[in-house]
Amino acid sequence: MWKILIIDDDFQVLEGMKKAIPWESIDAVLVGEASDGAEGLKMVRQTQPDIVITDIYMPVMNGLEMIEKLRENNFPGELIILSGYADFQYARQALRLQVSDYLSKPVTIEELGAVLAKVIKELETKELKKIEQEEVKRRLMMYEPFVQQEWLKSVMTGTFNETIAAESIQLSEQAYWLQRNHVVMGIELMSTVRTANLSLIDWNLFRFALANIIREILAEDWPESDFIELHSHHAAIMFHVERSSVTADAMSRIQLIGERITDCVLTYLRLTIRLGLGQMKESWQEISDSTEEAFLDLLQMSNIPQLKGDQLSTVPSEKELAIRPIKFYQELAEAIVYSKEEIAAQIVEAYINRLQSMSTITPAYLQYLCTELWTIFAYSLYSVGIVLDELFPEMKLQSEIIQIQTPEQLQQWLRGKIHIIATSRHWNENSKHKEAVDFMIQYAHDHYAEEISLEDMSKQLYLSRNYLNQIFKKATGETFTNYVIQVRMKKAQALLAEGKYLIYEISEKVGYKNVPYFSSIFKKYNGISPSEVSKSGL
Repeated sequence: MWKILIIDDDFQVLEGMKKAIPWESIDAVLVGEASDGAEGLKMVRQTQPDIVITDIYMPVMNGLEMIEKLRENNFPGELIILSGYADFQYARQALRLQVSDYLSKPVTIEELGAVLAKVIKELETKELKKIEQEEVKRRLMMYEPFVQQEWLKSVMTGTFNETIAAESIQLSEQAYWLQRNHVVMGIELMSTVRTANLSLIDWNLFRFALANIIREILAEDWPESDFIELHSHHAAIMFHVERSSVTADAMSRIQLIGERITDCVLTYLRLTIRLGLGQMKESWQEISDSTEEAFLDLLQMSNIPQLKGDQLSTVPSEKELAIRPIKFYQELAEAIVYSKEEIAAQIVEAYINRLQSMSTITPAYLQYLCTELWTIFAYSLYSVGIVLDELFPEMKLQSEIIQIQTPEQLQQWLRGKIHIIATSRHWNENSKHKEAVDFMIQYAHDHYAEEISLEDMSKQLYLSRNYLNQIFKKATGETFTNYVIQVRMKKAQALLAEGKYLIYEISEKVGYKNVPYFSSIFKKYNGISPSEVSKSGL
């Protein structure tokens, strides 16, 4: 109910107002009355009213002085002035203080009712906006870890929107980056005899253990850093370095940390990793350049012929960095996961065009790219419930890869595989996806009274939150969030029809602790509020 406080030094006016206000129809209650501004201030503090109706000319402190003090204290409610003084000077001052309305005595019951209805509508709008903001904030907090990791990955790989990122970084926990230099360490988990026949599930467990070891070491040795898992067997660390530090000393410390990570992974997991180090960058926008340098540094360690004969230069040239394999890997993996065949083809074509511009590309390097991409495809698709080997049961990977000698052949090979992947994994052709959607539908009907989120579904089904939302929308035509709301609204209609429950009880039974928010959602979906349904007996 809306709380109203009346302030007037005329006893008859006070009593008349109490009788004239249609309390029940506007869902309001009188929480107090006062005869001057000073007493009114005390009553406001005690009762926290939603609406204050006040006279102007009163003893001790007049109404305008009181309103000014309320505004100084950020009073959130609405203010209505009711005065016998029709002087324009008062009206102008009242407007400056942002009062909701200014009425001159005597006022009719109709005028008073109309003003109160308008003010209450404004209050409802403000309350709904506040509730929606709180709901958005709650959801953002819920999804913050996921969003944070994706944002960090985009900075690491260079796939971020620079304008949006530049605006958001000022408001984020990464604001301290603006006063730091940055350097990236690339990490490659090596395939060994021990890992050669691992299932993707076991491979994931190893990655999880690897991430835990690295994060523990970083927490001890370099807290101002970020560990990011990239694709399949690749990961990276962003080190943020004080600008007062000597670059050589910082790089030496980072190399020691890398050695400790390598030793711990070998000791505790019996896995081998390789590390590459990029160059120090002054701006966070250049972090992705350091990432590419780190992985090109790793590339020098492999046994295949490289971009320049048998070795890479220590400092990659600008032309070599333009190839940006890590950015290419990230963009292509995302397109594959979401069945965006056309976009994937465009990404491949753009990358092949860059390769064609380089006269030093060798067949061995192209074959190396094929192997890398196939591993990335397998890992990325597994995260959304697709087993790559099941799509290509007769394929002899090494035999096909050895045939690739030119960038054009690589493009043709990739496009053929991408087409098969994209056309073979519609949700209704994959029993796991259908089972996932069926589970989500049943879960919404069984748990509508509880907090339900895609994050919960993701944890239970072992599929990514974004991908779950995508396959659910394909199946039902609705997002999962909207589907849950519809289930709740249908249940609320049924409970209202029974006529046994109060509105606040129904609100709780269908998963809403905030009654005004429930009412607004109900009206949005049904075109009529719960209270109107109750009165009409529908």
